[in-house]
Amino acid sequence: MTVTTRRVHRVPVEFAGVGSGVDELSWGQREIWGGMSYQRSWFPIGGTRPLPPGLTVEDIAAELRYSMSRFPTMRTTFIFDRGPDRQPRQVLHRSGATVLEVVDAGDDDPEAVAEETRRRYFDTDYDFVSEWPVRMAVVRRGDELTHMVAVLCHFVTDGFGSQAMIAHVTGRTPPDPGELWPLGQARWQRGPAGRRQTEAVLRHWEAILRAATPNRFAPVARPDDGPRFADATYASPAMALAVPVVAARHGTDTAAVLLAAFAVALVRVTGVNPVVSRVIVHNRFRPGLARVVAPINQTGLFAVDLDGVTLGGALARAARAGRTATKYAYYDPTQVDALIARVSRDRGVDVDLQVFFNDRRLGERLAPNADAPDPAAVTRAAEQSVFTWTAAGDGPGERLFLHVEDDHDAVVLSATADTHHLSRADAEAVLRGMQDAVLDLWADPDGSVR
Repeated sequence: MTVTTRRVHRVPVEFAGVGSGVDELSWGQREIWGGMSYQRSWFPIGGTRPLPPGLTVEDIAAELRYSMSRFPTMRTTFIFDRGPDRQPRQVLHRSGATVLEVVDAGDDDPEAVAEETRRRYFDTDYDFVSEWPVRMAVVRRGDELTHMVAVLCHFVTDGFGSQAMIAHVTGRTPPDPGELWPLGQARWQRGPAGRRQTEAVLRHWEAILRAATPNRFAPVARPDDGPRFADATYASPAMALAVPVVAARHGTDTAAVLLAAFAVALVRVTGVNPVVSRVIVHNRFRPGLARVVAPINQTGLFAVDLDGVTLGGALARAARAGRTATKYAYYDPTQVDALIARVSRDRGVDVDLQVFFNDRRLGERLAPNADAPDPAAVTRAAEQSVFTWTAAGDGPGERLFLHVEDDHDAVVLSATADTHHLSRADAEAVLRGMQDAVLDLWADPDGSVR
């Protein structure tokens, strides 16, 4: 492999912001840390974008300086306890200095150089103690800046927080005293209100854990050859047509329709009922968190019994169960993990919660009052749906982790399946089964779940 040596100029960028201190991690940070530790990744997020003509290095440095000053999570590093678990604590710095890299493209395609830089950032290990959680560069060809590259550790923010970040940067909004940053979150969470919140969650989760079928899937007798974990995508134009209409007809939102379709598909493929899954909840409806640039996503526990109900009834039950899961998705992860372990010991079998549903669309989820599409158009759209195996690896990973992605022309599902517990054929059937469930619901809400 040919290694390209590029000229990289490092521009120092000093910054200073509001607030400093040391504290334990917030609940959202702990949730992310658990995922990072399990998957052995620092969860880099970000990418590249072309720059308009006329921008200078000083302009980009000023943008980096503003972001580092404005958002406390960009000024946060960790210290680790000396115990065997080496649990981190967060350190918010009032000021410091970072660097903006200026990468000379030379005679190469600047877009390709930007992508090369992004990959370098993604593939280089991150030092939680001594490195700022933001890596930024500009690509230069001659005297012109062509692209910007920005890669963040997931500890900076989650998906909805990235939207808030863009709004803050675009409007140059000053810090809001009502914004509850991770240091403030940690203080609230260990106080009386935070303890009451976690206690309520523990009661709710324990009732589900003691009643649930312990395993979502039976082990696959003869796993497929090759890597254990398989990634796939399914793009469905038919779901894009039908989901908003179904949501409007039933007085709910598109998120509830997709969650119901996921539950129906699981029942049809696995035969396991009630359906129990963890769902990712953004938690931004909680006081002080709406516009905070920080990781506050956590998983709620979704449980729905679809026995003996119509598809319309399944949607109603799934919508209610989804709201309940959202209500109980803000908690101390350490105590919830201890609860799962205790209930598993009491039952004499591990209660498997390694099924995840993550609707990470950032756009509007309320359905417009649209006319029903022509059935022939839906049929044609269904024929255009595309399933693709995209990658494979040896993990670690969950039994099934399914995402709903942003897309204008199709509902795009992406999933990772553990083929020792869900065969490739069954994983594909779950994704395709979501489209089937939506179209069945669209055509005949009185039809059977089974």
